[in-house]
Parts: sequence; structure tokens; C-alpha cells
Amino acid sequence: MSGWTVSNALSPKEVDKAYRWISTESYWAQGLPRDVFDRSVAHSLCFALRDDAGDLRGFARVVTDKATFAYLCDVFVCVGVRGKGAGKALVSAIMEHPELLNLRRWMLATRDAHGLYARYGFTPLENPERLMSRLDPGVYGRLSSQMS
Repeated sequence: MSGWTVSNALSPKEVDKAYRWISTESYWAQGLPRDVFDRSVAHSLCFALRDDAGDLRGFARVVTDKATFAYLCDVFVCVGVRGKGAGKALVSAIMEHPELLNLRRWMLATRDAHGLYARYGFTPLENPERLMSRLDPGVYGRLSSQMS
């Protein structure tokens, strides 16, 4: 399949579908409350991957200031189209988005897609000792611990 399209517009029905994927099928956000997801979507640059028929097949968010930094997150491609170029189409469109060009730093976290992201210049942290994180108690702490 080669007819992938990517846009920043998602219908309410597509947002529902993306929420189901992220909250039930992802390893990083199982059980994510809907209000938290909706808030994250409202404050991110979101991407919808569609197939030839126009059906939603993938979703991703970028948290960014659109000037110096972007955090690529919630990248999800539905099981039925994995291995068919869907992930590459989605990440390529994100990396080529006009509002995300020429940023100084991109970051992401992944458990199993290092090869995909390496194609776009992502590498392991050069100086991990310089970075810190903070896990809040409750739902955020539980969700964040699922990344490991």
C-alpha cells in the first residue's frame, strides 16, 4: 500500500479511535483517562495517518514550541498496516511539517522502534547524565513507569 496521507485534522470520531488505541493498545499509556488525552490533543500538534480509503490507520502528537524543541510522542500505527510503510509515512510527514523544520532539538521515547526513528536522525542520548525527569504520583507515575 502506498497511498498514505497525513494531515493535522482529526474528526471527533477519529479522536475517539486514537484515544482507544493509546489507552488500550499502547504499552505506554494503558488506562489513560479520557480527559487527560483530550487535554494532550488540544495542546499538541497532532497527525492523522489515513489509508487509500481515507480510514484512520495511525496517530501521533508533537509537543513543541515550534521554534527550538519538539517531543514526538503517542506514535501509534494500527496492527493491520504495520510493516507496510505506514510508520515511515507518518514519521516522514511529521519531520517534513513546515512548522517543525529547523528545530534545534527533537526528543522521543521508545521501547521497540529504534530502527524506525534512526532513519530520521534520532540517536541514543549523547549525554544522558544531563537530562532529568520527574514522575508525578498517581496516574502519571503509573503510566510513565510503563515505558521501562
